[in-house]
Amino acid sequence: MKKTTNQSSPYRGIRGGLSNPWAWVPSLYFAEGIPYLMVMAIAAIMYKKLGLGNDEIALYTSWLYLPWVIKPLWSPIVDMFKTKRWWIVVMEFVIGVTIAGVALTIRAPQFVQYTMAFFWLMAFSSATHDIAADGFYMIGLDTNKQSLFVGIRSTFYRISMIAGQGLTLILAGTLEKNLGDEPLAWTYTMAAVAVVFILLFLYHAIVLPRVEKKDTVDKKERRAVASQFITVFKEFFTKPGVWIAIVFMLLYRFPEALLTKIAPLFLIDSTDVGGLALSTDAVGIAQGTVGVVGLTIGGILGGIAASKGGLKKWLWPMVWAITLPDIIYVFLSIMLPSNIFVISTAIFVEQFGYGFGFTAYMLFMLYFCQTSAPDAAQNNNQTSHYAICTGFMALSMMLPGMVAGYLQQWLGYTAFFILVMVCCLLTVIVARIVKIDPQFGVKKKNNT
Repeated sequence: MKKTTNQSSPYRGIRGGLSNPWAWVPSLYFAEGIPYLMVMAIAAIMYKKLGLGNDEIALYTSWLYLPWVIKPLWSPIVDMFKTKRWWIVVMEFVIGVTIAGVALTIRAPQFVQYTMAFFWLMAFSSATHDIAADGFYMIGLDTNKQSLFVGIRSTFYRISMIAGQGLTLILAGTLEKNLGDEPLAWTYTMAAVAVVFILLFLYHAIVLPRVEKKDTVDKKERRAVASQFITVFKEFFTKPGVWIAIVFMLLYRFPEALLTKIAPLFLIDSTDVGGLALSTDAVGIAQGTVGVVGLTIGGILGGIAASKGGLKKWLWPMVWAITLPDIIYVFLSIMLPSNIFVISTAIFVEQFGYGFGFTAYMLFMLYFCQTSAPDAAQNNNQTSHYAICTGFMALSMMLPGMVAGYLQQWLGYTAFFILVMVCCLLTVIVARIVKIDPQFGVKKKNNT
């Protein structure tokens, strides 16, 4: 694929120019987070409130990871046809329509089939939006502003996590109590989210700068893109240590993948079956707000720690951080506390550990893409190789999640959470076998 440096970009000076990044970077990454959370978190809780079993919920919603698994396979299409701006605007319109589609079909006789169809379309549109948004960010900003706004985009993505997971559940829970009709409450909730997203679509259709020169590539360029696409995959799977790296990417988060699918269902389920019987809005506060804050703080501190001593030094503290706090769910399932402060604090600790420990996973993907190329030529494809790694990252959540519901219903909550703790041995094993350069991530001293 052709690369264009921003300093001499042919896109500059085109109609619309380069508008103030503050006008579109925060809203673009806020919009990026909402549909992901709809399909990854909100869908499971909605189906739980609408009466589906844990086995069905975990299986159906885990399949929604698939678009992010195979995202690297169709990213060249976004590069070859139309503009990144066109893809962003169109995908936001489709996402808004699909959220509205969920709202309109919740009360239908075959609501599972209809709503899942809309969630599937939403997931594919969201994954495509991710590709276009990240590409547009690179085109729309010069290198200096890219560095300046990297923290801004991350911040607004995290704000969308609180809005999408916290405020949405608080709204749904409040409507459930006031209306006394859970399907109707979720209809209104999804309709409200659809309105917000349609407004984001209209806003971006107006304010996104027109910075791309053309909307298609010619046949010669398409052949070059196709050839590069094949080369990227060939180079990735011939890297030294690739299979150990893949095993690490698939198994490092295995316990968390099981836990993530079942934890919100455990919070909602009645005490008769071993759950905590929290209301929907209480889940929005405990997990969607307090938990997200813990996740964010853990991730920030993990990044700071790794920048001080490097990945090798912090790997094992991060391994223990992402595994040991899972025992909190064993405690919750045995004690069944009803105090929202106790529950929120427990979730905060577990999510903080996950955020801190997940830093090692993200850094390892960067390490593998940057340092394991057998020759310098492959270093040109680091970004594409990282995209492939993110596909394995999504797969690592998808496969365990598909069986999590069946395991939980077979074992019960307490035994399931004990199984999660046993599976933490997989994280320890893959951390033990992976090899990392001690100097990776270590800040070099300036001797001048």
